[in-house]
Amino acid sequence: MSQLITGIFPNRDIAERAVQHLIDAGFAPEDTSILMSEGTRGREFQMEKSTKAPEGAVTGATLGGVLGAVAASLVALGTIVVPGLALVAAGPIVAALSGLGAGAAAGGLVGGLVGLGVPEHEAKFYDEEIRKGGILVGVYAHGDRVKLAREILDAAGATKVH
Repeated sequence: MSQLITGIFPNRDIAERAVQHLIDAGFAPEDTSILMSEGTRGREFQMEKSTKAPEGAVTGATLGGVLGAVAASLVALGTIVVPGLALVAAGPIVAALSGLGAGAAAGGLVGGLVGLGVPEHEAKFYDEEIRKGGILVGVYAHGDRVKLAREILDAAGATKVH
């Protein structure tokens, strides 16, 4: 059974380093997730949205760097509206959190993270840090890879590795 290992990073550079170390250690991009506020996306990634009129679909934007490559490879970058906080997420965490738009009854971001196996006190901490501009990086790992994922996130400078 896989376990979600998460860590919060204060900025893009440190989060990119963590994602790169995870990939270098053999973790698959499709097992890696990023989660940040809409404001952080604008500040840290300077995203520019554009549309293609012929296709009538949003084409997304260039994030650049490692996180951009991961987000692009996940093809899941989107905005999830959680009461009081617009989130941008990529990776398997998107599906888990996508049902939260229904409202506060679902528990908002804290409830979603608890549903993913994050203890409530840590989920509250992550929620607060994301609101302040932090970037959550998560990776699904199994067996002995759980310890390795924790070590990688911790060594990269994560706050509160779970």
